[in-house]
Amino acid sequence: MSFEVEGKLHKVYETEQKTDSFKAREFVLQIEQGNYPQFIKFQLVQDRCDLIDHYKEGDQVKVYFDLRGREWNEKYFTNLSAWRIEALSGADTSVPDPFPNEDFGAPAQTADGGTEHKAEDFDDLPF
Repeated sequence: MSFEVEGKLHKVYETEQKTDSFKAREFVLQIEQGNYPQFIKFQLVQDRCDLIDHYKEGDQVKVYFDLRGREWNEKYFTNLSAWRIEALSGADTSVPDPFPNEDFGAPAQTADGGTEHKAEDFDDLPF
């Protein structure tokens, strides 16, 4: 079951290597609800730990998450497992281009300055 919530990024923690094969990272979202702000803690796991890297504390974000729960020794634990984060406004989410000098959509150039076209350049299928 998936949920979403909007709020201000209040606190971001470092990634913790819990075991050799499991890592997790937590962050806190401040939500204005009623007379008092609510501070909600979320968790990112494994390859999703980097999702929060492009945001800073104070940014307005939308978090998509799942509810997770488990039982251990007759105690119950609940976790809000975030799987997507979007900027709302004021957040600098620019990611550097890993291939700044590459133009993957342009046809190749020949040695004499002409354009080399391939059969797939004329394919009208969308995939």
